Amino acid sequence: MEHVDGNWLAGPLAEFFSFDVTMATARCSGCGTVAELARAMVYRSGAGTVVRCGSCGHVLATLVESEDRAWIGFSGVSAIEVRREPA
Repeated sequence: MEHVDGNWLAGPLAEFFSFDVTMATARCSGCGTVAELARAMVYRSGAGTVVRCGSCGHVLATLVESEDRAWIGFSGVSAIEVRREPA
């Protein structure tokens, strides 16, 4: 299965986050790489979406959607950094 880049996550995750999640940085719990989610490898199928580290391929997150609910798991992310504008 071929992947798309992490920018694909902007649409589905916009419903749950009030910021562009693709610009957030995440630390991979597999290799420790810190990178923007936009740099991740995203694999989509009928069963859901799997987000993998662009460096080592470790699963960072999963997204499964149905018509009335969604399940998001960040099991492979040890931290997410979101930059804020100064007040």
